[in-house]
Amino acid sequence: MIAYLDGKFVYKSPAMVHVDVNGVGYEVQISLNTYSKIQNLEKGILQTCLLIREDAHILYGFFDKAEKEIFLNLISVSGIGASTARMMLSYMKPEELTRLIVLNDIHGLEKIKGIGKKTAERLVLELKDKLAKQPFDLNISPLKYNTLHTDALNALMALGIARSTADQALQRVTQTNPSLTSLEEVIKKALKTL
Repeated sequence: MIAYLDGKFVYKSPAMVHVDVNGVGYEVQISLNTYSKIQNLEKGILQTCLLIREDAHILYGFFDKAEKEIFLNLISVSGIGASTARMMLSYMKPEELTRLIVLNDIHGLEKIKGIGKKTAERLVLELKDKLAKQPFDLNISPLKYNTLHTDALNALMALGIARSTADQALQRVTQTNPSLTSLEEVIKKALKTL
């Protein structure tokens, strides 16, 4: 198995990159998410996953381990192939996709091209518990990288409230009171909505 490639990006497109590693060129399939992060780089490291089919050996590349991990989880679901998983990661960042699955957001998943209601339900059924336990799910807040939201979420979970329940309560609070900046106030208001 090829775990990663460290080399020069000789050719880049939104769907594929050629990586020169000490004179050997690898063709790597990528998502738009990865492309957006490497488009201005001349060289770098891509986490990889080699899928062997009857008619081809296809190498998929990812900018970070979080994206690779969600890709591996997605292709483990019956009916989700590598192309569909790559399409999903082109539509959303790994933490956004994780958030939809963990919060049972079937409607949000259906917005992705090629994902119908049954497939979305299967994704949630098979991956919800698994993804909720993974370390990178701390960024699943709807307000990406918002430390106030993350701190409030962690505080509510420390009080024994389930992650999905706490996250939904915080979403309601931030939608009705977008100007709140006090952690204490956010937590108090979230507790009142439970």
